[in-house]
Amino acid sequence: MTKTPETWLPLVQEEVVEPDLPIVDPHHHLWDHTGRGGFQPVYLLDELRGDTGSGHNVEKTVFIECDWAYRTDGPEHLRPVGETEYVAGVAKASEDGKGAKIAAIVSSCDLTLAAAQLAEVLDSHVAAANGLFRGIRHRLANDPTNSAHTSRFKAPDATLMDQDAFRAGVAELGRRGHTFEAWLYHPQLPLLIAMAPTVPGTTIILNHIGAPLGVGAYADQRPAVLAQWREWTAELSMFPNVVVKLGGIGMPPYGSGWSTGDRPATSDEIVAEWGGPMQHLIEKFGANRCMFESNFPVDKVSCSYRVLWNAFKKLSADLPAADRAELFSGTASRVYRV
Repeated sequence: MTKTPETWLPLVQEEVVEPDLPIVDPHHHLWDHTGRGGFQPVYLLDELRGDTGSGHNVEKTVFIECDWAYRTDGPEHLRPVGETEYVAGVAKASEDGKGAKIAAIVSSCDLTLAAAQLAEVLDSHVAAANGLFRGIRHRLANDPTNSAHTSRFKAPDATLMDQDAFRAGVAELGRRGHTFEAWLYHPQLPLLIAMAPTVPGTTIILNHIGAPLGVGAYADQRPAVLAQWREWTAELSMFPNVVVKLGGIGMPPYGSGWSTGDRPATSDEIVAEWGGPMQHLIEKFGANRCMFESNFPVDKVSCSYRVLWNAFKKLSADLPAADRAELFSGTASRVYRV
């Protein structure tokens, strides 16, 4: 039998923990990859509503670029604006009161563009987003061992963060009041540590806990990987312009093996595997610089939306109520102005 969300995810059933706790989900995607196969080839408003409406009190969401619905003609540097145009329409449709509202959009742009072209792209995203544009994600993930590959492409140059042109682009985001999303693998954290203080006016959002890898060259190296990851993320936390998303741990390159198991992960298994690293980040960055994220539908290969947010609630259960409010909605609301 082909594994699909409809056949596989119901193998684990859980009651919703704390169903009234308000949530802003700061990281999800939308796409239609009909004909390409994959676990979730279509993830549009109906599918998003199915997940966000599965029992938790998800009030708002933030769309994050995923290299989809680009314009197919016109200047190459403006083609990513097509994604923003499409998602703005979906966000408008989400305002009908039937569930969580898409309240912000993070788009794509080549941040190494010359100043005039960069300005043209950013202005075009702003115009297309109907007031929802918040920032840019320029994917940086590039592992020299080729152990990990979670995107349709990997960054062509692993050292982009060291380059003056790239840093100038990140700085320009801050000058315009936009954020920068950093999607990278844990061996690249030193590059982000070096860049962060050079762009103090730009809020940098580290995606997916900084991706401590657990496959390929990193398989069976979890203690050493996490020890190095803890050191680097502690150093990164010293820069006040950096915040971090707590999630992404369902992606296969993290090495948990849930996506190939005979059933999805339970919330207790997620807490046992990733509760310690997430608590490390909360301790170092503070709750007001951390936010739980779903990364759906990508993380859906490992667990259901209901189970994932149950895990987040369980692993944070002993924290003060004010800190939990920050983790589940406050930080995201403030960073994305929703």
